[in-house]
Amino acid sequence: MIPVALLPEAASEGYSRRNQNLAALLPAALSRSFCMLTRDYDIIGFGDEVPGVLALVSAAREFQRRQGRYPRTLLLIMGSAHYGIGGHLVRGRLAYLDRSHLAPALRRAHGLSTFGEPATIYSEFLQRAGVRQIALDPGHASYALRQMLSEVKADILSLARIATVYKDGDRLETIELARGERYRAQQFIDSTVNAELAKHAGARRWQGFGTFGLPESELPVSLVFETHGITIGQLQWFEQQFLKRFANLNDRVAQGYLRVAAGNDQQLEQTLRDRLVDDNGRLRTMYVGPDFADVRAPALSIAYQSFRGKKLDLQSSLTILDQPNIAILGRDRLSWNALLHYTSGQEAEALASNAAQPSADILEEMRHVERWLRSIGASFVTPARELYIRHAGNVIDVVQPLSGAQMLAGGIPAAEALGSFAYYFDVRGGIRGIGSKALELGFASVSFGLPTFNYGIRHAQLTTVPNLAVISPGSGFTGFASSAGRIVEFNVGVGQGIGIAAAIALEQNRNLATVTNLEVRAVLEATDRLPKIYGQGNQESAVLANFERALAPGASVIA
Repeated sequence: MIPVALLPEAASEGYSRRNQNLAALLPAALSRSFCMLTRDYDIIGFGDEVPGVLALVSAAREFQRRQGRYPRTLLLIMGSAHYGIGGHLVRGRLAYLDRSHLAPALRRAHGLSTFGEPATIYSEFLQRAGVRQIALDPGHASYALRQMLSEVKADILSLARIATVYKDGDRLETIELARGERYRAQQFIDSTVNAELAKHAGARRWQGFGTFGLPESELPVSLVFETHGITIGQLQWFEQQFLKRFANLNDRVAQGYLRVAAGNDQQLEQTLRDRLVDDNGRLRTMYVGPDFADVRAPALSIAYQSFRGKKLDLQSSLTILDQPNIAILGRDRLSWNALLHYTSGQEAEALASNAAQPSADILEEMRHVERWLRSIGASFVTPARELYIRHAGNVIDVVQPLSGAQMLAGGIPAAEALGSFAYYFDVRGGIRGIGSKALELGFASVSFGLPTFNYGIRHAQLTTVPNLAVISPGSGFTGFASSAGRIVEFNVGVGQGIGIAAAIALEQNRNLATVTNLEVRAVLEATDRLPKIYGQGNQESAVLANFERALAPGASVIA
């Protein structure tokens, strides 16, 4: 077997070039034969989102624990590993980590820390990457993931685009890349946001929010960027000046800017003004933590949108500077998750299939953002190389789909749970059309409480391709579930379970889909890695169940 590229940083690209150069020197027939060599592995991971990478590491470690040797594992990456390994957290530079949201009373009742008990492999990753609470330095993250992959002797190949796949019955057998190489394995893990490998393997999927009958509605994508030259203290000062002026009805100049940002829409203008202060009339200044800042009011957004002369409305302006989540990576190095771009279901699919490369219009808006940020003191503004794509459809035929109502009811039974997680149904930017559909059906609100739920792996295991699992926002979620289920911390917990299941399936010559939650839980218990289980029901779950059933679609399916 010819070994696939390992470390250092550019090795995987080097491997591909060497292959192509060698093939070019051979006679045509021999060249084709060389390119079509099939390389054998035990487990292949497609996509390098953090949950998928850690699932591959978990699989290798568990197999080694059982057999005394590491399996042959390969990580195939659609993007370029030259710019780091770790998907949207690394090449997309999403440094602000979403963590589990636990109510104080729940933490006290179970003796939990601020973020509860994440999967042990996620805690290890955060420790290796030097995360204090929220902020993840992309460079440190990539280094940590490379270390972990190297320790389990995994091979890495980037710029991997699927040409076709080969199956043995319903089982996935071989992936053929556009360059001509073929890679065969027993078990497969797909961590791409749009379930790219599952799509090629023939799995049925919903496009966009097809689970609500809205296949062309999708969450916006983000182009994350870093600023140098502005400290968080300086940004606080700028925000406070904007807040004071926009909230002052006697400041005619500032009110004119606010009117521009509202697009001369009086209702939006008042809504924006109301959001500048809390219920007690105090300015909603940003909250600054040890390594992050939560911007609670739209003052910065109003200032930017008035600078652009564009309405602070995603559907009409297509790209806006939303209230940012900011990770503090250094004294004057800040990472902003703020620039939202409107995306349809088809557009999200196209962007995901193109390795999350930003489109020309997103890059054009980024140039205006850079000009504005330089005007308030930034010395450098650096956009990410890849987009943060929040959601791009869901696979259908899984062992046990997971709905928003099930999450709100507490998730799967505690006796078979692999962990617990809590996160709001966060549909940043909104789901176009869901409000009007809800009103037509008699639902006055589409806002529901905080789900605190137990999880397993059954929503990630495919029945139609039983040796393939999908660990991503594209897993077998229905209704609102993907809006909480898209969070990396949650998916790493699922990924740890899928990794253990893949090792069991490999050792016992089974399909991945046949491994149960209870089998994985037994491993976690035996190795002292089972976290506290604390899912709890919310009385709104019955209402949400009715809502999700009422909006369930007919046939908006990607075959």
